[in-house]
Amino acid sequence: MNTPSPTGDQHVLRHGDQVAVVTSVAASLREYRVGERDVVLPFASDVIAPAFSGAVLAPWPNRLRDARYRFRDVTYEVPLTEHARLTALHGLVSYERFEAVDAAPDTVTLRHDLVPVPGYPWPLRLDVRYVLGDDGLTVSVEATNRGTSAAPYGVGFHPWLSPGPGPVDACTLRLDAERRVTVDERLLPTGTQAVSGAFDLREGRPLAGVELDDAWVGAVPDADGLTWATLTGADGRTVAVWADASLPAWQVCTGDGIPGIDRRGVAVEPMTCIADAFRTGDMLVELEPGASHAVRWGLTLR
Repeated sequence: MNTPSPTGDQHVLRHGDQVAVVTSVAASLREYRVGERDVVLPFASDVIAPAFSGAVLAPWPNRLRDARYRFRDVTYEVPLTEHARLTALHGLVSYERFEAVDAAPDTVTLRHDLVPVPGYPWPLRLDVRYVLGDDGLTVSVEATNRGTSAAPYGVGFHPWLSPGPGPVDACTLRLDAERRVTVDERLLPTGTQAVSGAFDLREGRPLAGVELDDAWVGAVPDADGLTWATLTGADGRTVAVWADASLPAWQVCTGDGIPGIDRRGVAVEPMTCIADAFRTGDMLVELEPGASHAVRWGLTLR
């Protein structure tokens, strides 16, 4: 009997000395390397992706308090997936299969049609496109509401950046963001505050002894309207993550104590909204019937 892979089909993209592997399950970025240098932490095709590695997080990123929300005067309940904190974590498609609808040696587009369920009764279509080029890897997602009523929506991404040949403690992290999201004991937002101390990453912060599982807003765009986060390893190479204006929030996690990761890499996650947006409405996208929403971000190695 042939045992199906938990990551599904493998789509291998190549451009020069760059190689990326995208899986059909969760449209995940399973590998991305330039030459022999990993840009993201790779994981084997025959294991369940550890800690949402490389996954698309939709129709909400991060945590949803009590797995319950109210939208336009109707209350909905989704499956509770993080029992220790009583939250629903990272949406509905992190372990779902996507179908390739377009492919070439350096690009692939994967599609998933959400089946309406009681907790999220909207037939959302997600098209995820990966493109390798001279400037690195570009990722875009277009979500379309194919239903007859407005749908709440958010999206994020979960790449675990590779520290290179050295440990995370030898890395320096930079994120040009001015405000940190404060959280309670369940890692749910309570407000924002100006960055300071270990949370001020604007000039680059060595990660030795620093534990993070936090979100930032107020990122400062460059002249092209892009915001950036960078992780520089002991080898002097820098993994740079950029996002356009459609992704105004960032989450950073050093993976301390997380099974399968445990500080082997750093998750740097561009998002449309912070945690609990379905309940608070903060930064929430409301997709009207027939409307689409697009985001774009990417990775490069310097």
